[in-house]
Amino acid sequence: MAEIKVPELAESISEGTIAKWLKNIGDHVEKGDYLVELETDKVNIEIISDYSGKITKQKFSEGEIVRVGETIAVIDESGESAVPAAENKQAEPMVDTTKLEPKAEYQEIADIQKGDKSNQRPIASPAARRLAREKGVNLKEISTMDPLGRIRKQDVTSFQQESKNYHQSISKKEAVAKNLDESKPIIYEQMSRRRQTIAKRLVEVKQTAAMLTTFNEIDLTAVMDLRKRRKDKFFEEHDVRLGFMSFFTKAAVAALKKFPYLNAEIQGDQLLLKKFYDIGIAVAAEEGLVVPVVRHADRKSFAEIELEIMQLAEKARTNKLALKDLHGGTFTITNGGVFGSLLSTPILNGPQVGILGMHKIQLRPVAIDKEKMENRPMMYVALSYDHRIVDGKEAVSFLSKIKELLEDPENLLLEG
Repeated sequence: MAEIKVPELAESISEGTIAKWLKNIGDHVEKGDYLVELETDKVNIEIISDYSGKITKQKFSEGEIVRVGETIAVIDESGESAVPAAENKQAEPMVDTTKLEPKAEYQEIADIQKGDKSNQRPIASPAARRLAREKGVNLKEISTMDPLGRIRKQDVTSFQQESKNYHQSISKKEAVAKNLDESKPIIYEQMSRRRQTIAKRLVEVKQTAAMLTTFNEIDLTAVMDLRKRRKDKFFEEHDVRLGFMSFFTKAAVAALKKFPYLNAEIQGDQLLLKKFYDIGIAVAAEEGLVVPVVRHADRKSFAEIELEIMQLAEKARTNKLALKDLHGGTFTITNGGVFGSLLSTPILNGPQVGILGMHKIQLRPVAIDKEKMENRPMMYVALSYDHRIVDGKEAVSFLSKIKELLEDPENLLLEG
């Protein structure tokens, strides 16, 4: 029998949630076949089989949390399934009491058989005890159908679900007690692991960083004229469209070189000044915001940046991003303008200390001189920054540099 274990995922990821089993008990698999989709804090990962044979056990069901190194499935390499087809795939094997806490368990079993509960503590498998600790569940409150009173992992899971349903019921009763309209339907939806992580990190940033936001506006007439003149030839030569993101990425890199503290991070009482430019591009995916990274953006051409952003955005939309696509990043750009946002205050993508917010391009009357007005394509831009290491003067100057470069985009060829 061969065991399938959760592989090492990334330095900062120690566990995940079983999102979907791709193979079932009794299925024959070949080495390299995908077995299960694992949802982590950042991306979904498909775990492959290192063996060929039949799946005889699945030790976790969909929705359960698994840790790196844990066995999640068993494969019979002889090709014969050792588990009857009708067996419940979620059943947990009985624990060998000769190997796990033998003295304590023998004593507890003896106490139960004698009816002596004075020295008794709940009998539970190690997996059940671990899950109970993680979920803050008191094992003494859990009932089990096991003849010896042994609490298994599924007993903890069932108790937790029953408790959740109970509290939801209480919440509904409280809502009725407050004279809310009971006829209005309410759906309770479990937050995904990614959404929980996003929520946790955003709150951490708000609590730990001295975050401020400064604003400016950019006249994009020159950029739009340049795109209009060059877009067809650009597409013919590079097979990718010339968008706005490459201009903003190039401008951000040039400004970061001039104001390096916005490309830094804080570690304890030290500053890490990064002399490379990995620019995160925020992408709205179905399961939540992700920030894939364009590596070494300072070394890439406009076409290379546009192509990489397009590929990363497609991978985000199809849930194909790998951990390496999200790791690191020295500065982030987010574009709320694609959804119609006119102005916002973006939240830092910790541990970074700067994020540039783009917004909707809108025609607005602009004073050209004392006598002349013109309608120009204007965009409000925002820079949120960590005031612990970035002063207001530096932040305002950074954003002014972005404005200067984009209002005369030929400068990007020299400075970007």
